[in-house]
Amino acid sequence: MGVVLPLEDSHPKGASIEPLVKATAAGMEQVNRVIVERTGSQVTLIPEVARYLINSGGKRLRPMVTLGAALACGYRGSGDVKLAASVEFMHTATLFHDDVVDESDTRRGKRTARLVWGNQESVLVGDFLLGQAFRMMVEVGSLEALDVLSAAAATIAEGEVMQLGTAKNTETTEDEYIEVIRAKTAALFSAAAEVGPIIAGADRSVRAAFRSYGTNIGIAFQLIDDVLDYGGVSATLGKNVGDDFREGKVTLPVVLAYRRGSDEDRAFWRRSLVEGGTSDQALEHAIALLNRTRALADTVDRARHYAAMATDALAPLPNSAAKAGLLEAVGFSIRRAS
Repeated sequence: MGVVLPLEDSHPKGASIEPLVKATAAGMEQVNRVIVERTGSQVTLIPEVARYLINSGGKRLRPMVTLGAALACGYRGSGDVKLAASVEFMHTATLFHDDVVDESDTRRGKRTARLVWGNQESVLVGDFLLGQAFRMMVEVGSLEALDVLSAAAATIAEGEVMQLGTAKNTETTEDEYIEVIRAKTAALFSAAAEVGPIIAGADRSVRAAFRSYGTNIGIAFQLIDDVLDYGGVSATLGKNVGDDFREGKVTLPVVLAYRRGSDEDRAFWRRSLVEGGTSDQALEHAIALLNRTRALADTVDRARHYAAMATDALAPLPNSAAKAGLLEAVGFSIRRAS
Protein backbone atom coordinates (compact mmCIF):
# COMPACT_ATOMS: atom_id res chain seq x y z
CA MET A 1 0.00 0.00 0.00
CA GLY A 2 3.06 2.23 -0.36
CA VAL A 3 3.35 5.29 -2.54
CA VAL A 4 5.83 5.38 -5.41
CA LEU A 5 7.45 8.82 -5.40
CA PRO A 6 10.54 10.29 -7.05
CA LEU A 7 13.07 11.37 -4.45
CA GLU A 8 14.98 14.00 -6.40
CA ASP A 9 14.26 17.64 -5.65
CA SER A 10 16.06 20.94 -5.48
CA HIS A 11 16.15 21.02 -1.70
CA PRO A 12 18.71 19.21 0.47
CA LYS A 13 17.79 15.60 1.19
CA GLY A 14 18.33 16.29 4.88
CA ALA A 15 15.96 19.26 4.86
CA SER A 16 14.74 19.77 8.39
CA ILE A 17 12.63 22.12 10.43
CA GLU A 18 15.33 22.21 13.11
CA PRO A 19 17.11 25.38 11.85
CA LEU A 20 13.84 27.30 12.18
CA VAL A 21 13.20 25.73 15.58
CA LYS A 22 16.64 26.85 16.72
CA ALA A 23 16.32 30.36 15.29
CA THR A 24 12.96 30.94 16.99
CA ALA A 25 13.54 28.95 20.20
CA ALA A 26 13.57 31.95 22.56
CA GLY A 27 10.43 33.41 21.04
CA MET A 28 8.61 30.07 20.98
CA GLU A 29 9.30 29.61 24.67
CA GLN A 30 7.42 32.86 25.26
CA VAL A 31 4.69 31.86 22.81
CA ASN A 32 4.12 28.62 24.71
CA ARG A 33 3.79 30.55 27.97
CA VAL A 34 1.26 32.90 26.38
CA ILE A 35 -0.71 29.93 25.04
CA VAL A 36 -0.98 28.44 28.53
CA GLU A 37 -2.00 31.79 30.02
CA ARG A 38 -4.59 32.57 27.36
CA THR A 39 -6.31 29.19 27.52
CA GLY A 40 -7.17 29.88 31.15
CA SER A 41 -10.84 30.35 31.98
CA GLN A 42 -13.17 30.04 34.95
CA VAL A 43 -15.22 27.74 32.75
CA THR A 44 -13.32 24.54 33.52
CA LEU A 45 -14.13 22.79 30.26
CA ILE A 46 -12.52 25.51 28.11
CA PRO A 47 -8.88 25.07 29.22
CA GLU A 48 -9.39 21.32 29.43
CA VAL A 49 -10.53 21.00 25.82
CA ALA A 50 -8.17 23.64 24.41
CA ARG A 51 -5.07 22.17 26.01
CA TYR A 52 -6.06 18.67 24.90
CA LEU A 53 -5.39 19.64 21.29
CA ILE A 54 -2.67 22.24 21.87
CA ASN A 55 -0.62 19.79 23.95
CA SER A 56 -1.18 16.84 21.65
CA GLY A 57 1.71 17.64 19.36
CA GLY A 58 2.06 19.48 16.10
CA LYS A 59 5.11 21.30 14.82
CA ARG A 60 3.83 24.82 15.53
CA LEU A 61 5.19 25.74 12.10
CA ARG A 62 2.88 28.72 11.59
CA PRO A 63 3.88 30.64 14.74
CA MET A 64 7.52 29.85 14.01
CA VAL A 65 7.05 31.42 10.58
CA THR A 66 5.74 34.59 12.26
CA LEU A 67 8.71 34.75 14.63
CA GLY A 68 11.19 33.88 11.88
CA ALA A 69 9.81 36.53 9.54
CA ALA A 70 9.99 39.18 12.26
CA LEU A 71 13.57 38.21 13.11
CA ALA A 72 14.59 38.19 9.45
CA CYS A 73 13.35 41.79 9.24
CA GLY A 74 15.35 42.84 12.30
CA TYR A 75 12.42 43.10 14.73
CA ARG A 76 13.44 43.27 18.39
CA GLY A 77 10.17 43.97 20.22
CA SER A 78 7.65 41.64 21.88
CA GLY A 79 4.66 42.03 19.54
CA ASP A 80 5.74 39.07 17.43
CA VAL A 81 5.13 36.72 20.38
CA LYS A 82 1.47 37.71 20.74
CA LEU A 83 0.93 37.62 16.99
CA ALA A 84 2.54 34.17 16.80
CA ALA A 85 0.29 32.96 19.61
CA SER A 86 -2.69 34.46 17.78
CA VAL A 87 -1.74 32.55 14.64
CA GLU A 88 -1.53 29.29 16.60
CA PHE A 89 -4.91 29.93 18.24
CA MET A 90 -6.46 30.61 14.84
CA HIS A 91 -4.98 27.40 13.49
CA THR A 92 -6.14 25.37 16.50
CA ALA A 93 -9.65 26.82 16.24
CA THR A 94 -9.87 25.75 12.60
CA LEU A 95 -8.82 22.23 13.60
CA PHE A 96 -11.63 22.04 16.16
CA HIS A 97 -14.13 23.25 13.58
CA ASP A 98 -12.72 21.04 10.79
CA ASP A 99 -13.03 17.90 12.88
CA VAL A 100 -16.71 18.64 13.52
CA VAL A 101 -17.48 19.43 9.87
CA ASP A 102 -15.52 16.39 8.61
CA GLU A 103 -16.73 14.12 11.42
CA SER A 104 -13.09 13.14 12.02
CA ASP A 105 -12.17 10.62 14.70
CA THR A 106 -8.40 11.14 14.93
CA ARG A 107 -6.18 14.21 15.16
CA ARG A 108 -2.41 13.98 15.70
CA GLY A 109 -2.73 10.36 16.69
CA LYS A 110 -5.35 11.02 19.38
CA ARG A 111 -9.12 10.92 19.49
CA THR A 112 -10.55 14.23 18.33
CA ALA A 113 -12.00 16.59 20.91
CA ARG A 114 -15.44 16.15 19.38
CA LEU A 115 -15.34 12.45 20.28
CA VAL A 116 -14.09 13.10 23.81
CA TRP A 117 -16.37 16.03 24.71
CA GLY A 118 -18.85 16.49 21.87
CA ASN A 119 -19.39 18.58 18.73
CA GLN A 120 -20.97 21.56 20.48
CA GLU A 121 -18.14 21.83 22.99
CA SER A 122 -15.51 21.63 20.25
CA VAL A 123 -17.09 24.39 18.18
CA LEU A 124 -17.52 26.70 21.16
CA VAL A 125 -13.97 26.19 22.45
CA GLY A 126 -12.75 26.94 18.93
CA ASP A 127 -14.73 30.17 19.07
CA PHE A 128 -13.14 30.99 22.44
CA LEU A 129 -9.66 30.57 20.94
CA LEU A 130 -10.56 32.86 18.03
CA GLY A 131 -11.73 35.47 20.51
CA GLN A 132 -8.47 35.23 22.45
CA ALA A 133 -6.50 35.48 19.21
CA PHE A 134 -8.18 38.74 18.26
CA ARG A 135 -7.71 40.15 21.77
CA MET A 136 -3.96 39.58 21.44
CA MET A 137 -3.89 41.16 17.99
CA VAL A 138 -5.52 44.29 19.40
CA GLU A 139 -3.03 44.37 22.29
CA VAL A 140 -0.13 44.47 19.81
CA GLY A 141 -1.55 47.74 18.52
CA SER A 142 -0.88 47.29 14.81
CA LEU A 143 -3.98 47.93 12.71
CA GLU A 144 -2.18 46.61 9.64
CA ALA A 145 -1.36 43.30 11.34
CA LEU A 146 -4.93 43.09 12.63
CA ASP A 147 -6.23 43.73 9.11
CA VAL A 148 -4.07 40.98 7.61
CA LEU A 149 -4.99 38.36 10.21
CA SER A 150 -8.70 39.21 10.28
CA ALA A 151 -8.80 39.03 6.48
CA ALA A 152 -7.15 35.61 6.72
CA ALA A 153 -9.82 34.45 9.18
CA ALA A 154 -12.55 35.40 6.71
CA THR A 155 -10.70 33.75 3.82
CA ILE A 156 -10.23 30.52 5.77
CA ALA A 157 -13.97 30.38 6.42
CA GLU A 158 -14.61 30.94 2.71
CA GLY A 159 -12.22 28.10 1.94
CA GLU A 160 -14.10 25.78 4.28
CA VAL A 161 -17.35 26.56 2.46
CA MET A 162 -15.64 26.10 -0.91
CA GLN A 163 -14.39 22.70 0.23
CA LEU A 164 -17.94 21.63 1.00
CA GLY A 165 -18.70 22.31 -2.66
CA THR A 166 -15.83 20.11 -3.89
CA ALA A 167 -16.40 17.26 -1.42
CA LYS A 168 -17.55 14.14 -3.29
CA ASN A 169 -17.53 16.17 -6.53
CA THR A 170 -15.38 14.22 -8.96
CA GLU A 171 -15.81 16.95 -11.59
CA THR A 172 -13.66 19.35 -9.53
CA THR A 173 -10.85 20.83 -11.63
CA GLU A 174 -7.25 21.34 -10.58
CA ASP A 175 -7.68 25.12 -10.61
CA GLU A 176 -10.77 24.86 -8.41
CA TYR A 177 -8.96 22.66 -5.93
CA ILE A 178 -5.93 24.95 -5.75
CA GLU A 179 -8.26 27.85 -4.98
CA VAL A 180 -9.74 25.86 -2.09
CA ILE A 181 -6.39 25.20 -0.46
CA ARG A 182 -5.15 28.71 -1.24
CA ALA A 183 -8.01 29.92 0.96
CA LYS A 184 -8.29 27.12 3.50
CA THR A 185 -4.60 26.48 4.22
CA ALA A 186 -2.32 28.98 2.51
CA ALA A 187 -4.14 32.10 3.74
CA LEU A 188 -3.02 31.56 7.33
CA PHE A 189 0.57 30.76 6.32
CA SER A 190 0.57 33.94 4.23
CA ALA A 191 -0.76 36.08 7.08
CA ALA A 192 1.61 34.44 9.57
CA ALA A 193 4.55 35.43 7.38
CA GLU A 194 3.38 38.94 6.51
CA VAL A 195 2.69 40.20 10.04
CA GLY A 196 6.39 39.81 10.91
CA PRO A 197 7.61 42.47 8.48
CA ILE A 198 4.56 44.62 9.29
CA ILE A 199 5.50 45.05 12.95
CA ALA A 200 9.16 45.38 11.98
CA GLY A 201 8.25 48.42 9.86
CA ALA A 202 9.51 46.83 6.63
CA ASP A 203 8.56 48.33 3.30
CA ARG A 204 5.82 46.96 1.06
CA SER A 205 8.18 45.01 -1.18
CA VAL A 206 9.43 43.04 1.83
CA ARG A 207 5.88 42.48 3.03
CA ALA A 208 4.97 41.20 -0.44
CA ALA A 209 7.97 38.85 -0.41
CA PHE A 210 6.91 37.27 2.88
CA ARG A 211 3.28 37.14 1.79
CA SER A 212 4.36 35.22 -1.31
CA TYR A 213 6.58 32.95 0.78
CA GLY A 214 3.71 32.10 3.12
CA THR A 215 1.17 31.51 0.37
CA ASN A 216 3.43 29.21 -1.59
CA ILE A 217 4.78 27.18 1.31
CA GLY A 218 1.19 26.80 2.50
CA ILE A 219 0.04 25.38 -0.84
CA ALA A 220 3.08 23.11 -1.06
CA PHE A 221 2.52 21.87 2.49
CA GLN A 222 -1.14 21.01 1.81
CA LEU A 223 -0.35 19.22 -1.46
CA ILE A 224 2.16 17.02 0.34
CA ASP A 225 -0.46 16.33 3.03
CA ASP A 226 -2.79 15.23 0.23
CA VAL A 227 -0.15 12.79 -1.00
CA LEU A 228 0.61 11.48 2.48
CA ASP A 229 -3.05 10.65 3.03
CA TYR A 230 -2.54 7.83 0.54
CA GLY A 231 0.74 6.49 1.89
CA GLY A 232 2.07 8.37 4.90
CA VAL A 233 2.57 7.21 8.47
CA SER A 234 -0.35 7.96 10.79
CA ALA A 235 1.87 9.14 13.64
CA THR A 236 3.60 11.61 11.32
CA LEU A 237 0.57 12.65 9.34
CA GLY A 238 -1.51 13.49 12.42
CA LYS A 239 -4.51 11.48 11.23
CA ASN A 240 -5.25 8.02 9.90
CA VAL A 241 -3.94 7.22 6.44
CA GLY A 242 -6.89 7.21 4.06
CA ASP A 243 -9.03 9.64 6.06
CA ASP A 244 -9.51 11.95 3.06
CA PHE A 245 -10.62 8.98 0.96
CA ARG A 246 -13.04 7.72 3.61
CA GLU A 247 -14.52 11.20 4.04
CA GLY A 248 -15.09 11.53 0.30
CA LYS A 249 -12.66 14.43 -0.10
CA VAL A 250 -11.59 15.19 -3.63
CA THR A 251 -7.95 16.27 -3.35
CA LEU A 252 -5.48 16.96 -6.15
CA PRO A 253 -4.24 13.35 -6.49
CA VAL A 254 -7.85 12.26 -7.02
CA VAL A 255 -8.52 15.09 -9.49
CA LEU A 256 -5.54 13.98 -11.60
CA ALA A 257 -6.26 10.24 -11.35
CA TYR A 258 -9.92 10.73 -12.25
CA ARG A 259 -9.10 12.60 -15.44
CA ARG A 260 -6.32 10.26 -16.50
CA GLY A 261 -8.14 7.02 -15.77
CA SER A 262 -10.38 4.80 -17.87
CA ASP A 263 -14.17 4.84 -17.76
CA GLU A 264 -13.92 1.94 -15.33
CA ASP A 265 -11.52 3.90 -13.14
CA ARG A 266 -13.81 6.92 -13.09
CA ALA A 267 -16.73 4.70 -12.15
CA PHE A 268 -14.66 3.42 -9.21
CA TRP A 269 -13.93 6.95 -7.98
CA ARG A 270 -17.60 7.93 -8.23
CA ARG A 271 -18.69 4.77 -6.47
CA SER A 272 -16.11 5.22 -3.71
CA LEU A 273 -16.25 8.96 -3.05
CA VAL A 274 -19.84 9.80 -3.94
CA GLU A 275 -21.61 6.66 -2.77
CA GLY A 276 -19.29 5.90 0.15
CA GLY A 277 -17.69 2.64 -0.96
CA THR A 278 -14.47 3.30 0.97
CA SER A 279 -13.46 -0.05 2.43
CA ASP A 280 -9.81 -0.95 3.09
CA GLN A 281 -9.85 -2.95 -0.14
CA ALA A 282 -11.18 0.09 -2.01
CA LEU A 283 -8.42 2.24 -0.48
CA GLU A 284 -5.78 -0.20 -1.72
CA HIS A 285 -7.29 -0.05 -5.21
CA ALA A 286 -7.38 3.76 -5.04
CA ILE A 287 -3.68 3.86 -4.18
CA ALA A 288 -2.92 1.52 -7.07
CA LEU A 289 -4.78 3.83 -9.46
CA LEU A 290 -3.03 6.90 -8.07
CA ASN A 291 0.35 5.29 -8.65
CA ARG A 292 -0.55 3.94 -12.10
CA THR A 293 -1.64 7.37 -13.31
CA ARG A 294 1.32 9.13 -11.63
CA ALA A 295 -1.19 11.29 -9.77
CA LEU A 296 0.77 11.14 -6.53
CA ALA A 297 4.15 11.79 -8.14
CA ASP A 298 2.75 14.68 -10.17
CA THR A 299 1.13 16.19 -7.09
CA VAL A 300 4.57 16.17 -5.47
CA ASP A 301 5.91 17.89 -8.59
CA ARG A 302 3.20 20.56 -8.24
CA ALA A 303 4.22 21.00 -4.59
CA ARG A 304 7.85 21.44 -5.65
CA HIS A 305 6.75 24.19 -8.03
CA TYR A 306 5.11 26.16 -5.20
CA ALA A 307 8.05 25.42 -2.90
CA ALA A 308 10.44 26.90 -5.48
CA MET A 309 8.34 30.07 -5.59
CA ALA A 310 8.43 30.29 -1.78
CA THR A 311 12.22 29.99 -1.87
CA ASP A 312 12.57 32.57 -4.66
CA ALA A 313 10.38 35.04 -2.76
CA LEU A 314 12.95 35.38 0.04
CA ALA A 315 16.05 35.29 -2.18
CA PRO A 316 16.62 39.10 -2.23
CA LEU A 317 16.56 39.42 1.57
CA PRO A 318 19.78 39.65 3.60
CA ASN A 319 21.12 36.34 4.89
CA SER A 320 20.42 35.50 8.52
CA ALA A 321 19.77 32.47 10.71
CA ALA A 322 16.05 33.24 10.57
CA LYS A 323 16.01 33.42 6.77
CA ALA A 324 17.99 30.18 6.55
CA GLY A 325 15.49 28.49 8.86
CA LEU A 326 12.53 29.71 6.82
CA LEU A 327 14.13 28.42 3.61
CA GLU A 328 14.97 25.08 5.20
CA ALA A 329 11.33 24.76 6.26
CA VAL A 330 10.39 24.89 2.57
CA GLY A 331 12.58 21.89 1.86
CA PHE A 332 11.16 20.12 4.90
CA SER A 333 7.61 20.61 3.66
CA ILE A 334 8.48 18.68 0.48
CA ARG A 335 10.77 16.03 1.97
CA ARG A 336 7.93 14.71 4.15
CA ALA A 337 6.75 12.76 1.10
CA SER A 338 10.06 10.90 0.69
